[in-house]
Amino acid sequence: MKFEIKDRAAAGRLCKFKTKHGTVTTPTLLPVINPNKMLISPKEMKKLFGTEIVITNAYIIHKDKNLRETALEKGVHQLIDYNGAIMTDSGTFQSYVYGDINIDPIEIVKFQRDIGSDIGTILDVFGTPKQTKRKAEQGVNETIKRAKESIKVKENMILACTVQGSIYPDLREKCARELSKIDADFYPIGGVVPLMENQNYLDLIKCIIASKKGLNHSKPVHLFGAGHPLIFPLAVALGCDFFDSSAYVKYAQDRRMIFPWGTEKLDNLNELPCSCPVCTKFDASELKKLDTKDVTYHLAKHNLYITFTEIKKIRNAIVNGNLWELVERRANSNPYLLEALNDLNKMENKVWLEQFEPISKNKALFYTGEHTIHRPIIHRIHKRLLDRYKSSYDNVVILPEGKKPYSVSYAKQIKEINEKRGNIDFVIQSHLGPVPIHLDEMYPFAQSVFPTKVDKATLEVTQKVFDEFIKKKNIFFWKEKKTYDEIHESSIRTIDYDLNRISAVADMQFGKNASKALFNGEIRIVKSKKTGKIRNIYCDEKHILSMRAGDGLFTLKMHGGNVLHKYFKYPKMRVIIQEDTVSFIKDGKSVFAKFVIDCDSNLRPFDECLIVDEKDNLIAVGRCLLNRVEMLAFNWGMAVKTREHAN
Repeated sequence: MKFEIKDRAAAGRLCKFKTKHGTVTTPTLLPVINPNKMLISPKEMKKLFGTEIVITNAYIIHKDKNLRETALEKGVHQLIDYNGAIMTDSGTFQSYVYGDINIDPIEIVKFQRDIGSDIGTILDVFGTPKQTKRKAEQGVNETIKRAKESIKVKENMILACTVQGSIYPDLREKCARELSKIDADFYPIGGVVPLMENQNYLDLIKCIIASKKGLNHSKPVHLFGAGHPLIFPLAVALGCDFFDSSAYVKYAQDRRMIFPWGTEKLDNLNELPCSCPVCTKFDASELKKLDTKDVTYHLAKHNLYITFTEIKKIRNAIVNGNLWELVERRANSNPYLLEALNDLNKMENKVWLEQFEPISKNKALFYTGEHTIHRPIIHRIHKRLLDRYKSSYDNVVILPEGKKPYSVSYAKQIKEINEKRGNIDFVIQSHLGPVPIHLDEMYPFAQSVFPTKVDKATLEVTQKVFDEFIKKKNIFFWKEKKTYDEIHESSIRTIDYDLNRISAVADMQFGKNASKALFNGEIRIVKSKKTGKIRNIYCDEKHILSMRAGDGLFTLKMHGGNVLHKYFKYPKMRVIIQEDTVSFIKDGKSVFAKFVIDCDSNLRPFDECLIVDEKDNLIAVGRCLLNRVEMLAFNWGMAVKTREHAN
């Protein structure tokens, strides 16, 4: 098995998952295949929907003599006539529905191995939401025990060890940590179907987060039984990679149609609010007239079209960096999902999510409502403003929200005030919070779209950050025709706005006072002839930084890396690599995760970093693709993209 991150947004990730029967792109859906009755065959699914992996039930196969003998003789792939990756379940869900089942936990794992499952699943103990904590803990302990025994007999089969623990976050995290210790291959989060059936999404996300906190970050995470696409965006944003669905059939049998916002009864629809192949072939009245078998088949196809379309939207959102927008829009369509999203606004959840959030995105940050201000990336920028940004002067003029870039839209006012008074900082009281004028081109300040008026919750959050930011400053709120005579004459002097701008960005991006080290010499700034924006910075004629046009952040050059390496104490900004890989990095090769010994815990995806050996010798500079916990967990894939290396 190989599992490698290719792109990311929030705690979600676009990955390549390699199995014996092909590579699967995640996040993805595993349609549930009933080996006794295949309404839509896996082969047809692959043709119609591009299905790369399916799931079937090994317990059902095992208890049927004919199915069992065929599977053992020819393999599960021939049994269901599918040449792609197949995951098998063990019967745990059947034990929840029907009570105890007559199968040995180790026997069912061996059976899955023997019929050629790509991914087999342990027979875990299903934890129900209403059980006591003591009962849930007993189930967790038994699940861990079975997992340890099952690992011994899996051989080359990928083994899924399910995280249980009912609705108790500490038990979920404990189970996840213990399963990670035995180095399982694949981690389903189980026992959550009752939560989804009752739309208890609040407890669901608590189960996901607690499980993720304890799991090995290099392994796939499967949310068992999450068949409705409504939950997919939020679950992916929290780090789930796989979903399985029998809902497409069950809903179809009940004449229900899946849509991104929920389900609708066919009999209640005058028109079909969809343009999938099924809904363009039939109108509502035509579908209603079909016999039971045909209408079930076509509704099941529709349900899969909608479900796979949502998966594709999520993947695009990851690549484009707007996954949170999709999450917020979906949550606004369901009050129970909205309640769950509200819980993510808690500080402990924002702190956990922030470590996975990339430094910048490919698209502008779009406001969707009161939840936008609570996004982890905004939490990060507020924290860095308060911890890292240092105002150049004590006098601060506060400008209201305006057109972007602020330094252009307010150029006349800034010039007039400085010509009269000088030595003044300007801060925009924006919908994102305080924006120092020197940071107005930096992500996400410049790359964000907000309406003219925002909600009360957003105003409260930004005002709190604003009040903390301007504390102990001499504040002057800008008004047209104001003379600003109260600013003391003795403070007047010339201001170098370009130097202030690059200093502010350097401190925000690399750490407090990074600018003092980087710009300690004769500074030469090169600007774009076309746009007039800063592009390259030289110190004593050494190229130390380049400023990216897209996000207003710096690309670190080797000379700049040398300066920061000398200035910041170990392990600040460092990624430490194994000694025997140094020569490869010096040849320009990138750093792969399995060769990382350690790194700065404050590094985030897409942060600039210093690549050093075990003796802290600077080898290269690069851009992180993973954070610390991921670098130390993954054995596949790139951890740092090398930019420049030492001679």
